[in-house]
Amino acid sequence: MRTFTKETVLGALALAVCLAGGAESPGAGISYPATRAEKVTDDYFGTAISDPYRWLENGESPEVAAWTEAQNAVTRRYLDAVPARPAIAKRLKALWNYEKMDTPVEAGGLLFYTKNDGLQNQSPLYVQEGPEGASRVLIDPNTLSADGTVAMDWWYVSEKGKYVAYGTSPNGTEQSVLRIRETATGRDLSDVIDGCRFSSVAWLPDETGFYYTRFPKPGTVPENERNYNRKVLFHRLGDDPEADTLVLACPAKKEIGFGVALSNDANHLLISAYEGSDRSTEIWVKDLRSGALVQITRGFHDQYEGEIYNGVFYCLTTEGAPNGRVFAVDLVDPRREKWTEIIPEGKDSLDSIAIYGGRLFVESLHNATCRVDIRGLDGKDLGSVPLPPMVSVSGTSGRWDSRRVFLTVSGFTLPKTVLRYDVGEGSLATFFAPRVPFRTDDFATEQVWVTSRDGTKVSMFVAHKKDLRRDGTAPCYLTGYGGFTISETPFFSPVVLWWLEQGGVFALPNLRGGGEYGEAWHRAGMREKKQNVFDDFYAAAEFLVANGYTSKERLAAEGGSNGGLLTGAALTQRPDLFGAVVIEVPLLDMLRYHRFSIARYWIPEYGSSEDPEQFKYLRAYSPYHNVRGDVTYPPTLLMTGASDSRVDPLHARKMAALLQAEGKGGPFLLRVETKAGHGQGKPTAKRIEEAADRFAFLVRTLGMKVR
Repeated sequence: MRTFTKETVLGALALAVCLAGGAESPGAGISYPATRAEKVTDDYFGTAISDPYRWLENGESPEVAAWTEAQNAVTRRYLDAVPARPAIAKRLKALWNYEKMDTPVEAGGLLFYTKNDGLQNQSPLYVQEGPEGASRVLIDPNTLSADGTVAMDWWYVSEKGKYVAYGTSPNGTEQSVLRIRETATGRDLSDVIDGCRFSSVAWLPDETGFYYTRFPKPGTVPENERNYNRKVLFHRLGDDPEADTLVLACPAKKEIGFGVALSNDANHLLISAYEGSDRSTEIWVKDLRSGALVQITRGFHDQYEGEIYNGVFYCLTTEGAPNGRVFAVDLVDPRREKWTEIIPEGKDSLDSIAIYGGRLFVESLHNATCRVDIRGLDGKDLGSVPLPPMVSVSGTSGRWDSRRVFLTVSGFTLPKTVLRYDVGEGSLATFFAPRVPFRTDDFATEQVWVTSRDGTKVSMFVAHKKDLRRDGTAPCYLTGYGGFTISETPFFSPVVLWWLEQGGVFALPNLRGGGEYGEAWHRAGMREKKQNVFDDFYAAAEFLVANGYTSKERLAAEGGSNGGLLTGAALTQRPDLFGAVVIEVPLLDMLRYHRFSIARYWIPEYGSSEDPEQFKYLRAYSPYHNVRGDVTYPPTLLMTGASDSRVDPLHARKMAALLQAEGKGGPFLLRVETKAGHGQGKPTAKRIEEAADRFAFLVRTLGMKVR
């Protein structure tokens, strides 16, 4: 059995507000903590770069801890002074309180899925006796900590459902420890394996062991190497993990990662090797009968992915086809000249393929909206799954030999819903639909096209009330990402819906750098072309203002992670365009980003200041290096997590210090969440409080009040 998921990477969303007259100056009465500046200068190929807040990079320093506590205190006073803050939090809690389910996985006649009753900090894993049977909790991460800060990061069910391999980590660190839960008894086996962050697991059909990926054991390598040097290993249940068999590693290049999957007949192990965060891959296949390990593709130039079925590797690739095409590769002779193209490149971007019930399910994007087509194994068109219009497919699952396929869909006004498709009958039924405490009939979603600086047409989703008056008075929440081939497709959030209920506009553009329009769209927004992403975002903002959806004073920009880099650039490049900016878990010092945590994985996307040509364009847009003392900046809230092991919180700390020291306007506030990381595994209670703070900031800085 296999499960394929695609999560939209966004920051939290919007708050419904309306204009209140006589608002105070947003930064009135702010007194920032004292921050010392040092004389630190680096030489980059003859260019001197000052870095006065280098000392704030050391998150282990007591001085930095005290400084952060002082910053949090200033931000706390500012946000708690908003009269509507308690009402905001109360309403958010009510909107969050509905049942949610993710895509079920079938094994041995059982269904496994995570489900949240509404306000649980973490979603437990359930097991159910078939589609109509009774269910019970199998793993409840809420019992692992009193405050809900231990998360279940991932899970893989064995072939017949006897066991579940799962990983847990505390405080959003994502440093997973692998354990094995026995389904029948609900107890863990003695096997415990460290270093299993982002692990991929492929069980043997007899459930006696599994192939998996693992990082070096803590303490065996320097701390700055802990998140690199990944390996593929085999573990037999009950054995000492330190004696696990090595299958594949790449010691010459520490940024190489791996994913594993077993063929339906268990004759082949498919290993996908990827360089950093780039989707360009090399494919290896291990014949489990002979032990031979064969490299199918060489060089990290194109994307190759898929699965092995009856001795044939069905491969989705961007080789010679930026929108993707599909080949059948007979593993008896996998030489490139023997490949057979079964699905040629088309106008739409192919996103993924999977084999369920002996057929190919092909997910694609048409104008950033998902569709799922069904093909024979020879590529013959057999129709499509009749999905609702303008939705995302966030997960699919099924078995090679089963007619039953589960799909999870959602849209801006469609809560996440699990559908069940019958391959033989071609019928679609609802397996799970949540009951939500709000109406969705009063809202509309439209797709518009904006023209970027270089003439490129960029699509954008805009959601609002059907009776919206486009007179420029509505508040608008503009968010985006634009990187790593991540596609921004319609999704559901009760917080967005609340914004819409209050007359707000929500806008989500499909910026270059994403995967909505294929690999060419991605490459048009990476490395030396990163400025295109920012220009697309500004074009979206200008369109919203020019067409009466909002005004500059009513326009808030928000982004997280790579989207935090986006809004950091928006702050420093176009401070005139926004009434407020929210920058979350961001990359901001683009000259030193690659030195911390897992960031070397991102060099294929951004480049590195260690290269003289790449230094030039990174310096040109790096937000931390483009703050000017003669510019007035809009109110800005920087948000990060103290345990973020993806994007180090140093970026937010240094940017806050620099803005407070040199920037005009503001205020410039820093909020550092304790016992939280990049966002993955964050407890529901923390998510609600974080959202309430974000919206309180917008209410106060934009002169708004909650209806």
